[in-house]
Amino acid sequence: MKEQERERTAIQWYPGHMTRARRMIGENMGLVDAVCEVLDARIPDSSRNPDIDALAGDKPRLVILNRADLADPDVTARWRRYFTARGLASLETDAKSGRGVKQLPKALRELLSERLQRLAEKGQAGKMLRVMILGIPNVGKSTLINAAAGRRAAQAGDKPGVTRGRQWISLPGGIELLDTPGILWPKFESREVGEALALTNAIKAEVFDREALAASFMLRLRETRPEAIEARYKFTPAPEKNGYELLEDAARRRGFLSSGGEPDIGRMAETLLREYHGGLLGRLSLEAPPEEA
Repeated sequence: MKEQERERTAIQWYPGHMTRARRMIGENMGLVDAVCEVLDARIPDSSRNPDIDALAGDKPRLVILNRADLADPDVTARWRRYFTARGLASLETDAKSGRGVKQLPKALRELLSERLQRLAEKGQAGKMLRVMILGIPNVGKSTLINAAAGRRAAQAGDKPGVTRGRQWISLPGGIELLDTPGILWPKFESREVGEALALTNAIKAEVFDREALAASFMLRLRETRPEAIEARYKFTPAPEKNGYELLEDAARRRGFLSSGGEPDIGRMAETLLREYHGGLLGRLSLEAPPEEA
């Protein structure tokens, strides 16, 4: 029965439109000179689709750590050093405010400097550079493109699966971006990865029981950032309590009580997840680079 439940969950995570999107990406990879891989700066490891390595092949790649405004800046700096050590160029952005986005054309031209030199030698210095932008759902790809283009060029939304078809968008500096739908991989290796994706809205949080997700998040916060709990919910998380008990403590502090005076952990779970999404718990990174984890 448990195996059947896991299989149903995997199907929910990988709907049919992602299969079509993966096929479309593979069919169009030959049209581009490079790939932009957009990650969520809060979860750079969990938001990396391992299928992209196979899809991109040996194409030059720029890793974009988006939503950096919601992540711990020190941890993001360590992630950039991690990618640099592995030969990957990186750029830190906040697509909503536009911070770092204007550097995208320059970063891409630096990434493709050898190709630009070859084109210049052939007398084709004005030829457009074509770049595919890839990433998981709801990582901010379309918002990033719109900010870089200075107009509403790509459809964006705060839910998975908004971008559907193929879209070419012109950027300053002689660059065309191919926007693509977000794609996940068919089955996650660990529950922690699934929870990280649900916490950041990359997959629907309803895939998990929301109270269980919030309870697990409380434990993660207690282990890594207890001061966030103390600052927002005005109590020190006791080390001996489980996640549900911590939700109860937070509910009491917020006055979320049922008619019988019991803590309403359902309401508290919704509040915790909503406030995290809104950045009200502070700049929280949920993952450090692997060698530092």
